[in-house]
Amino acid sequence: MTILYHLLVQIILSFVGTIAFGLFIQVRKQELIWAGLSGCIGWMTYWLLVQISVGKIPANFIAALVVGIVGSILARIRRQPSTVFNIPGLVPLVPGASAYQALELFFNKKEATALTQIFHVVLLTGAIALGYVCAQVLSELLAKYKNK
Repeated sequence: MTILYHLLVQIILSFVGTIAFGLFIQVRKQELIWAGLSGCIGWMTYWLLVQISVGKIPANFIAALVVGIVGSILARIRRQPSTVFNIPGLVPLVPGASAYQALELFFNKKEATALTQIFHVVLLTGAIALGYVCAQVLSELLAKYKNK
């Protein structure tokens, strides 16, 4: 299969997955497409960085930073709280499959491998949180600078 096919699948699934989570947390219908766009942009940032071998942890950090920035921009344009776009937008980045695999390893009595996997999940989660926080700090600094 071609890279274009994989790219299209990644775009569609990240968009639909973000919208589905947005529905779950009751994002207003008029904001769902925008929240889906935020998640899609964040996931595509992550996916493309992993494809060029940047590494999963820096890719998660940069993708979360992008989601935070996109969410701040959409919040200003759409006059909504940024969390309307950021919370669903970060969902595709959450390492749920890795966490599941770590638990499965524990249940299969492979504790050493499970601990390594859990450490990796913690690093990924920390990278997401740090990227999002950096985006929020940047947004606040730009707002203060703009008001001066």
